[in-house]
Amino acid sequence: MGFSDWLFGRRLATLEEEHQRVGVLAGIPMLGLDALASAAYGPEAALALLIPLGLSGVAHIGRITTLIIVLLLVVYFSYRQTIAAYPHGGGSYTVARENLGNGWGLLAAAALLLDYVLVVAVGVSAGIGALVSALPGLQPYTLWLCLLTLALITIVNLRGVKESGAAFMVPTYLFVLSLLTVLAIGIFRAVASGGHPVPVDPPAPLDPAPKVATLWLLMRSFASGCTAMTGVEAVSNGVSAFREPSVVSARRTLTAIIALLGVLLAGIAYLCAAYGIGATRAEEAGYESVLSQLTAAVVGRGVFYYITIASVLAVLALSANTGFADFPRLCRVIAQDGFLPNAFAHRGRRLVYSHGILVLAGLSGMLLVIFRGITDALIPLFAVGAFLAFTLSQAGMVEHWRRLGGPGSRRSMIINGLGAICTAVTLVVVLVSKFTEGAWVTVLLIPALLVVFVSVRAHYLSLAREVRSDAPLDAANLEPPIALLPIRGWSAITRKALRIAMKVSPNVYVLHIAGDEQAVLDLEDTWGHRVREPSIEAGVEAPRLIVIFSPFRQLYSPLLQAVTDIQKAHPGRDVVVVVPELVATKWYHYLLHNQTAAVIKAYLLFSGLRRVVVLSVPWYLNA
Repeated sequence: MGFSDWLFGRRLATLEEEHQRVGVLAGIPMLGLDALASAAYGPEAALALLIPLGLSGVAHIGRITTLIIVLLLVVYFSYRQTIAAYPHGGGSYTVARENLGNGWGLLAAAALLLDYVLVVAVGVSAGIGALVSALPGLQPYTLWLCLLTLALITIVNLRGVKESGAAFMVPTYLFVLSLLTVLAIGIFRAVASGGHPVPVDPPAPLDPAPKVATLWLLMRSFASGCTAMTGVEAVSNGVSAFREPSVVSARRTLTAIIALLGVLLAGIAYLCAAYGIGATRAEEAGYESVLSQLTAAVVGRGVFYYITIASVLAVLALSANTGFADFPRLCRVIAQDGFLPNAFAHRGRRLVYSHGILVLAGLSGMLLVIFRGITDALIPLFAVGAFLAFTLSQAGMVEHWRRLGGPGSRRSMIINGLGAICTAVTLVVVLVSKFTEGAWVTVLLIPALLVVFVSVRAHYLSLAREVRSDAPLDAANLEPPIALLPIRGWSAITRKALRIAMKVSPNVYVLHIAGDEQAVLDLEDTWGHRVREPSIEAGVEAPRLIVIFSPFRQLYSPLLQAVTDIQKAHPGRDVVVVVPELVATKWYHYLLHNQTAAVIKAYLLFSGLRRVVVLSVPWYLNA
């Protein structure tokens, strides 16, 4: 087994695609990790804005969470309809493009791509934040731990859809079970104590002085808390990943994800208010996540605490898998429409879209480095793309039902219309409240992505016009080309390349660019018996030797001048430059030899000489 097979798994044939599809149990961790994990950082993001209010701020988390859950339910019913209407995958891009036009579709695509990049960066950073909360000594290594986690998730996803879903099942269900257990114990104790439970391990103290919250502060807190809704669209975009009946499986998966998320959000909000738990500043020493404080307050810092925090860490870090599941699929659809490079539409060794996975890993890694792996620094960029995509998707579904008509279409229009209005209002709130804190970056990046889409599409259209032809083959004037062979000196490599050149053309020029006069004399003295005489005996025209002195050791300019002179001497004929190339059989051999042949080929290909053909003659190294 080769290293690549061990790391990424054996290559899969296209016919094996059906076996890579998943059911509900694997679909929840594969496409729902981001949504479920947002229960860890969504409430914390909302509470982080309420830190200045101290204990008074915690009292508002219940009302804020209620609004978020209502909005979550509206989006849920909307996306159930999207799944049924688009059984092959109804992401925001597809729905908006087909119903509202290309422009709106590309806007949704740009928003979603940025959102998926942030999903990965925020998920990884939040997971490492949970680890640092439990083991404060690791705080100086936050960024490196983030990058290591990102690399591991990338490798798992390169191994294939089915394996990524199976790999994340245990940590996902451990997270859900342990957190539900903590919430159940905490709620029981809170109710039994009349709403004032005594914490087993007291949380970080909050300022008890009463303070009045402004509407602006509450809006900002709500906007940050809405990050708990990211990832909801993933199921509608990945319907094709489910086993048949795919629509039923996708709907059940979405229902399970939303139900679990709603319960987690409500339980966390209630217990934070009951136990007086607020957020702490991530950039300061002694940082502890809200879930860490909550778990310690309910069950103490024993074995179960560490099991719960370990599952939170795993799910937060692995929640990046939602982005890895959907970003490559979205890139494939956009590439098939000609708005991204074709490479994004090609499957890799494990039937996954490897280019999309690698690009996502690279962009997310850049964000983690820029923001030093701190979740709170990334949150302001978050949610803008998600809610813009939500709004465009639901607006597209309204138009879809209007055009489709028939029984039930009016009810469906109302559901999707309500979803569009709610998410649009939320988008405005998020933009206004988060604009100066970093949302302006997203507002600039989305138009930049639109420019990329349009430019790529324009290039492909231009290429199609340029190469389109209905003309038959022109079989007239098929003169053989002129061959030019650049050499360093006489060797077995030169001999092989010269034979190939003489097979290609009856008119061969051999070019030697020299800086050593003695080497030139030796080559000229032996040219007769090595080349000219054997050619005459074979009854073919002998190759002509051209020597150009280059006292300053220039190579490429003299080569280009020789090609130009040959073209002028033989107008109307193509020139084939035969390039001898040493091919190493071991990777470290490339460190021992320069890559002159590769540079020559690149130089000639980009020289602008339209009637020059480059032919590589490999010499395989046996050592």
